[in-house]
Amino acid sequence: MTILSAADARAPAAAAPLRWRRLGRHRGLAIAFAVFLIALAIVANIGAVRLSYYDLSQMAASGACLALAAIGQTIVVLSGGFDLSAGAVISLVNVVLASSLQDPGLSPFALVAAGVGVGMISGAFNGLFVAVLRMQPIVVTLATMFILQGVTLLVMEKPGGQIAPALGDLLIGDAIPNTLPKPILLIAVVLLLWAWFKRTPLGLAVYAVGSDFDAARSVGVRCRLVQFLVYVIGGGCYGLAGVFISAQTGSGDPLIGNPILLQIFAAVVVGGTKLGGGRGGPLGSVFGAYVLMMVVNILLVLNVSAYYSTVAEGSILILAVLGDSIRSDSPLVRHLRHLRLRIRARLQGRLPDQRERGAKLLTLPRAGPSDHRDAATPRFWVRNAETLRYALPSYVCLVLIVVTTQIVLGHALTSWSYYNSLIVLSSFLAVLALGQGAVILTGGLDLSVPWTIGLTGILLAGMVKGSDAALIYALPISLLVGAAVGVVNGAGVVLLGVSPIVMTLAVNGILQGMALVYSNGTPDGFASPLLRLFMTDQETPVTPVVVFVALFVVFAVLLLGKTAFARRVYAIGNGERVAALSGVPVSRTLIGVYMLSGLCSAIVGALLTGFSGQASLGMGDEYLLPSIAIVVIGGALITGGRGHYLGMLGGALLLTALQTLLAGTTLPYATRTILFGLVVLAAVLALRERRT
Repeated sequence: MTILSAADARAPAAAAPLRWRRLGRHRGLAIAFAVFLIALAIVANIGAVRLSYYDLSQMAASGACLALAAIGQTIVVLSGGFDLSAGAVISLVNVVLASSLQDPGLSPFALVAAGVGVGMISGAFNGLFVAVLRMQPIVVTLATMFILQGVTLLVMEKPGGQIAPALGDLLIGDAIPNTLPKPILLIAVVLLLWAWFKRTPLGLAVYAVGSDFDAARSVGVRCRLVQFLVYVIGGGCYGLAGVFISAQTGSGDPLIGNPILLQIFAAVVVGGTKLGGGRGGPLGSVFGAYVLMMVVNILLVLNVSAYYSTVAEGSILILAVLGDSIRSDSPLVRHLRHLRLRIRARLQGRLPDQRERGAKLLTLPRAGPSDHRDAATPRFWVRNAETLRYALPSYVCLVLIVVTTQIVLGHALTSWSYYNSLIVLSSFLAVLALGQGAVILTGGLDLSVPWTIGLTGILLAGMVKGSDAALIYALPISLLVGAAVGVVNGAGVVLLGVSPIVMTLAVNGILQGMALVYSNGTPDGFASPLLRLFMTDQETPVTPVVVFVALFVVFAVLLLGKTAFARRVYAIGNGERVAALSGVPVSRTLIGVYMLSGLCSAIVGALLTGFSGQASLGMGDEYLLPSIAIVVIGGALITGGRGHYLGMLGGALLLTALQTLLAGTTLPYATRTILFGLVVLAAVLALRERRT
């Protein structure tokens, strides 16, 4: 009896920690719900008129597309994946419904099934490369994004078409008059399906794979099948989001999904889902989607320019990741603790550079003349066998492209003007190869390249306004801005522990908003005559930028091949933890790598401004995929640790030569975009490391 009483007394005490652990597992969802209520309260009280049911139903419809897409992205992220093709899938579904399925006799349920089917096929394409061929999700989905954008433009080149009105009747309006909007009902149905799915063996496997892939595989989970199905399910959700936005707009727009990508990831992170997998769920992402929608509404009510929306979304994404990672073992806390210990050690004089500098080297026997004769230096081909193995294919393909250009267009093989133009046009990618290549060599990726180029180019043109004298101070300022962007990226990755993909994607959105605010949506100013002459001079056989490219190549080869910085970069790429234990200053090196990437992007912004004579919004958008493609085609390993700048240079020349060849044909821009995406996938597939 006494034993039973003691057990009963201990039971509540044991149950209390269990309740706290359960609450801790749902902390992200609880925070997302609290933020949602706060945002809703602000929206309800910020205006002069009280919110009505009509206002709430409009808000429900406005956030439904983002919420549905965020559900799909959440499922992918829970498995440890990443999908950059979500916005492109939404655009593709929209134009397919607006151009190919206009028969008024079609059932709206058939249109929904068609849209979801298109999304699932796109997801299966991603899943094939990620799960079956075991390629990196970030590269696969980025290439898929460009391929789908090309396909979308082939289906519909410009906005137009018409969506069957029956689809709007099915999805828009009230399910229960003045009580329940149809968008909320649709989202609730999807969430109920998820609640059932996550209790199935496959649903449990999604969390297991995301938590620990190797552990899940060791207990018999078919991890590759789970990964494949996750991308298919995610694609289906994107397809449903595309169906909904089509019902909203009533027409097709090939660019309708492009701005949604940043919002999707922000919604997932705000909703409490852990990037990397294993924790979170779609319900929190739905709250996150509506939080973002209400933030935009609050800005509009306060008469804040719409240009600030991407700044707000990018900032929310970074803050959400930071808020979720603040704990005792977070990178920020570790760095603060390390800084405190370092300051204490310096005050006590215990740092290595404060000790006596007496020689403490190990004495080794001197090598005799016979030893030098026996240890012959390996030949060049032997010493650089691995570099040549991965870098030479890009140059072989370059020769084939040049020969094909000679056959198809003529005036290539024996024409210096062709090679001069080739180097001028490839100068942008040759510079980006150093920055993006260095980031990739460390195992990262810089997605802020497009708007670093755009912002610095717009700043340069706005300050110069056609004056050579102003170029003296405007060019250094724009380069410093690019380097500062890189420092922000590096600090976020290193000090805050934010994923490189998320950090640079968020910064890219912030830079886009800053460029819009600075230019008020219409960049003014133009390049100075000197900068214009530097890029386009036809009076001499060699355009001045060709000389710059030659000097830049020498600098890049030395920087990534003959310096301590290069050895640290490769060490981090082969194993960040091992590099840190070996004494490599990992944090400082990573920040330097991202600063280098920002600086290179700023240089390209200046070169593009000089080449075109002015800066424009989105001038860097078309350089994101090529900047990654040239590194991969040049033989670098996308996960880091392997690659050489000369190979990346070969990739830049190859892609530029291919683009020149395609530009001389009748192939549309959309087809060229598809080819670029396929080239990247083929290169990654051919040059990836074989794993068991």
